[in-house]
Amino acid sequence: MSGRGRALPHCFAALAMLLAVPVAAQDRQPARVVSLNLCTDQLLLDLAPRERIAGLSPFAADAAQSFLAEQVRGLPILSGTAEEVMVIRPDLVVSGTFTKRATREFIRRQGIPIEEFPPVQSLAETRAQIARFGEITGAREKAAIRIAEIGLAIGELQAAASPRKLRVLPLARRGWVSGADSLMSELLAEAGLVNAAGELGLAAGGMIGLEQVIALRPDAILLSREDDHPEDQGSAMLLHPALQAMFPPERRLVVPERLTVCGGPMLGEAMRSLARQVSRLKPRDAD
Repeated sequence: MSGRGRALPHCFAALAMLLAVPVAAQDRQPARVVSLNLCTDQLLLDLAPRERIAGLSPFAADAAQSFLAEQVRGLPILSGTAEEVMVIRPDLVVSGTFTKRATREFIRRQGIPIEEFPPVQSLAETRAQIARFGEITGAREKAAIRIAEIGLAIGELQAAASPRKLRVLPLARRGWVSGADSLMSELLAEAGLVNAAGELGLAAGGMIGLEQVIALRPDAILLSREDDHPEDQGSAMLLHPALQAMFPPERRLVVPERLTVCGGPMLGEAMRSLARQVSRLKPRDAD
């Protein structure tokens, strides 16, 4: 079965979820919603009508982190304090679990409904969060469409990557690599790519040195940005002559952080971007 074919069950499952929901349930929407977290910002901007967005986190307009930063213009940006939320008195607050516990508990004690979303570590968690967000905001139909779109993007990535069995090392500043138990590693595995960091036993991720990268000799490194000059010691490692020689531009895959920092609508674009780049990549033994 082709990569696209393997992804289709995810699409059908999402649409089946939609068809099972009564229309009246989809129409119940909180009139005013506040988001206190970058990742809930993305879900709110994508799924809710602008007129229902009563406030967003300070990170929502940061184009380096926020996939939907261009849609933020004209919407209220909050500092994230409980006092601001009390002044607005929204119908619903959506937040990450890393938002200050005292802030979340204070809001809850004031009788304002708050829904908390932990960081996602898998595609299954991503789908579940999108579905849940659609549930609580009355946007089930749009959420089901987003889940289906992610399934189709997975198919595109599988079609581009699976035949090659490439080893890829997700490498960030200062030598941090995403481990086996991470959303990035699952994206690579779903595509048929291998996270080379798994060979080091780094389940949760960790720091590795220049010598380890060279010894691993992956087919490509996966970066969140293409640095062309060292701004600090953290980015200087990526420009070391040994890495430059082993990983010329054609062996550097770049997926911006704003496409992978959260699970949500941006993951489809992340996978499509990766598919385009992987389709041009050759295994080292083919050189």
